[in-house]
Amino acid sequence: MLELPHIRIVQLPVAALEALSREDLAAAQAVAPVPLSAWLAGPDNAGLWSRRHRQVLADPAEAAWVTGVIRDEATGQAVGRAGYHGRPEDGLVEIGYAVDPEYRRRGYGGAALAVLLDRAAREPEVHTVRLSIGPGNVPSLALAARHGFRQVGDQWDDEDGLELVFELPAARLDAR
Repeated sequence: MLELPHIRIVQLPVAALEALSREDLAAAQAVAPVPLSAWLAGPDNAGLWSRRHRQVLADPAEAAWVTGVIRDEATGQAVGRAGYHGRPEDGLVEIGYAVDPEYRRRGYGGAALAVLLDRAAREPEVHTVRLSIGPGNVPSLALAARHGFRQVGDQWDDEDGLELVFELPAARLDAR
């Protein structure tokens, strides 16, 4: 079994979210608490950063929950992004993560998922954790299965297309 890298998910200030939504790496880096990568500021992520920027502007309490940067603590490199889609709503949080293609297949997705599940287990208002995964995303489907997620349906996402929806009751998080 692959030993997971030691990572930290670093939340970004609203100014960094705004700059990343414009694909402006220099402006984002000027206010970010950690080094960022060109991939994070690229077109694959701009839509997500734009949503998170609007979300945090509308409700600053969301800032502690939304997508942040996955930082490899050994190297200091930004290797991806991960977080929740927002604060718990009716006991549910949804996790999202993506690893920079340069760093895939090294355990960063699993490490990010583990960090987010550990936090969810400590949050009394979280009763269910959700993942939405494209049917062709074999590594994420395997991670969901390894952590005990069960498919509860599917949905159409205008940006990502068909997604399979998985949930895990928070009561099972402590048993992992």
